[in-house]
Amino acid sequence: MNESESADRERGDTQRLNWIDRRRAKIRDEIARNRRGEYTVPTWVLTVALVAIVVGWLALIFLVG
Repeated sequence: MNESESADRERGDTQRLNWIDRRRAKIRDEIARNRRGEYTVPTWVLTVALVAIVVGWLALIFLVG
């Protein structure tokens, strides 16, 4: 193994550590926001709730009417 290969390997390990550190910081920030009460409901949950309400109303209209 020559110097360039070991330098590439070290750079890759550094990039991986940086990615892991950024990911951990992002998770820590999200947990801190949630503890402060800044929790937001994910968009997909709101979408599912809206679809369920609309389907429920349509079923009520078609089954009763």
